[in-house]
Amino acid sequence: MTDSYIQNLFATRIGGAGYGKGTEIYKFEKIKRAKRAALAANPGAELIDMGVGEPDEMAFPESVNALISAAKKPENRGYADNGGMAYREAAVRWLKNVCGVDGLNPAENVCHSIGSKAALSILPACFINPGDAVLMTTPGYPVFGTHAKYYGGTVHNLPLLEKNAFLPDLDSVPADVLKRAKVLVINYPNNPTGASATPEFFAKVVAFAKQNNLIVIHDAAYAALVFDGKPLSFLATPGAMEVGVELHSMSKGYNMTGWRLGFVVGNQLIVRAYADVKDNTDSGQFLAIQEACAYSLDHPEITQKISAKYSRRMDGLVKVLNASGFNARKPRGSFFLYVKAPKATAGAAGERIEFAGGEAFSQWMITEKLISTVPWDDAGAYVRFSVTFIAKDQTDEQRVLAEIGRRLASSKFEF
Repeated sequence: MTDSYIQNLFATRIGGAGYGKGTEIYKFEKIKRAKRAALAANPGAELIDMGVGEPDEMAFPESVNALISAAKKPENRGYADNGGMAYREAAVRWLKNVCGVDGLNPAENVCHSIGSKAALSILPACFINPGDAVLMTTPGYPVFGTHAKYYGGTVHNLPLLEKNAFLPDLDSVPADVLKRAKVLVINYPNNPTGASATPEFFAKVVAFAKQNNLIVIHDAAYAALVFDGKPLSFLATPGAMEVGVELHSMSKGYNMTGWRLGFVVGNQLIVRAYADVKDNTDSGQFLAIQEACAYSLDHPEITQKISAKYSRRMDGLVKVLNASGFNARKPRGSFFLYVKAPKATAGAAGERIEFAGGEAFSQWMITEKLISTVPWDDAGAYVRFSVTFIAKDQTDEQRVLAEIGRRLASSKFEF
């Protein structure tokens, strides 16, 4: 083969000479394959997708109109780089007016990101040397840890357990790991558990970071999606600005997943380092998108309407699942409902079907019930339901939820 030598040139961080030869299938690919097989075996049937991790609707018309207007401006046509003061200023206003965070300088404490994922992939370059350790929660979004490993770092996982309200046990980190640790990554409201942090927990995080010379990265992608009260920002915690930054995203709270915009905010030196690496990574997001998102941040009622929809759907889903034997409890935010996977169920002929874990249950749900969820077996056997399922209106929402209940009614789950 003409490319035979290429196989030996891949970096060790992505598998080296073994790159592309592995047979392990990523769980989301397993889900896609199972969905295709289920639909092929049941032509014309409705597959209810409760695994989608993104909003089910378009951005609000007023945000789209703001984008159209901004895109027509000649001054917005060029490279954004790390610029776009309108968006930085709007981010500062949003944090002050919605989250109660004061004292931020838009020129020094904020820099935009091309979505949270990009920020999580860039930040490890600022801090991680070979041998350094990162503290991360599991289950969770792995991007920061993946890139930390690319730089020769290691990841120490902190399990999110129901008995701890899905908050990490910071006191469980071994002393030898703490000596090497540089960064603590947290995410609340949490994906996938839906759990929310408390001011007391954030205060403990600040104290823990100061005691152990750690940087805190709070991935707050779902921060705006709360069902009661106001969003809780880590930066509202006394001392937080001294130890870390917070990552915000337009994707979830404003139905803008494809717009790819967010911001890194907090400690001036960390933001500066992020901006320096970012400057060598990308050329910034389109200024018209930044301008339209600045408009959206100044209209938090958009997020309030979205949150109200998810809250309504969550109420219905909790009721349906509990009627089938689950112990589902409505979270205080996000659009995720995280429940223990059953250990067994009854088959069509009454036979007992056992599940080895969340993945086995999730695959059975797709195949037998045409309901798609996302399994997590990192800290116990769980599945994640998302209330971003497709529904035309509130009447259709109720129809979908009732259909889920109908499909699960005869299952006789064992927990």
